[in-house]
Amino acid sequence: MGTDRKTGFFWDEKTFWHGGGNYALTLPVGGLVQPLVAGGLPEAPETKRRFKNLMDVTGLSAELAMQTASPCTEEELARVHPLGFLHKFQELSAANGGELGLRTPFLKGGYEIAALSAGLSRSALCDVLSGKLKNAYALSRPPGHHCLPDWPNGFCLLANLAIAIEAAKAQGLATRFAVIDWDVHHGNGTEHIFYDRDDVLTISIHEENNYPINSGHLADKGRGAGLGYNMNIPLPPGTGHASYLETMDKIVLPALARFKPDVIIIACGYDAGTFDPLGHQLCTAETFRQMTRRVVKAAEELCDGKLMMAHEGGYSEAYVPFCGHAVMEEMSGSQITAPDPMAEVVAARQPSARAKAFVSELIDEMVTEHLG
Repeated sequence: MGTDRKTGFFWDEKTFWHGGGNYALTLPVGGLVQPLVAGGLPEAPETKRRFKNLMDVTGLSAELAMQTASPCTEEELARVHPLGFLHKFQELSAANGGELGLRTPFLKGGYEIAALSAGLSRSALCDVLSGKLKNAYALSRPPGHHCLPDWPNGFCLLANLAIAIEAAKAQGLATRFAVIDWDVHHGNGTEHIFYDRDDVLTISIHEENNYPINSGHLADKGRGAGLGYNMNIPLPPGTGHASYLETMDKIVLPALARFKPDVIIIACGYDAGTFDPLGHQLCTAETFRQMTRRVVKAAEELCDGKLMMAHEGGYSEAYVPFCGHAVMEEMSGSQITAPDPMAEVVAARQPSARAKAFVSELIDEMVTEHLG
């Protein structure tokens, strides 16, 4: 690997302007649901903006290849999404905005912002595969891992990573893709799109029965040619730091080694973090650092360091920036740090030895289920 190549960071201020819909948490306002002062869904711009701002303040941004990208074209989007869906999205976007699917509101111009978000992921992946960058992170907003081809849901309007993968395939840049989704919610959209295929290994580590409630089951392993290439790892609420790393070591890394991908892709949600309003997993900035360290090493061993991450969930405005900074330190190899100001508190909140032993038994059962 060339030592002169940098870690890319793809972002665009316009994606922070995505919005729409009057919600309180995930409840539509009305009846007995009072509007919030800062109304809207938890998927808000400030977690992403503050993440990028923290890197600016520490100086880490200056060490990265900071850049934007062109929006995805309709042709690129249509490799994943039916034209009928895209045209309906375009019509609403050109008018006054609207809402498609479940909890996916957007303002006028929302289609163009979503296409730009997908473009950030596409360019990040293609630039890594073409050798322009060592590895890359896409600060994509709106996110994408819940979006089905014709039904947006869970704040996701377009399937960003699937679109990026299809673009890379169309350009002949790679043939085997491994997607690890450590967002606290099941990556149901990514699973659905690649469920019948053996060229994309999908691994979702998520909180059991969180969102979507009736998906992400251990027994859902793919279909036809894709049987065995979809892996769900549902973990109980309160799993914590040590058990997340145990999951990576016992299941995820061996699965990657067996699959031998051309590139490793991470659906990087921070909503497994301790202070997240939509998750309960007690992960810390150090958890995300250690998971990133493991996938960086795996990428070096398996695919010449080719690693790309796309931002998914994470809704604690105060804590997400420190988790994201830890990830970028590991991806770039920077010596610039942003120490976790809540390190002592989150360490004190970790599960007991008895609870960790219980989760370890569950993990061992999933090792047998997935790896034999």
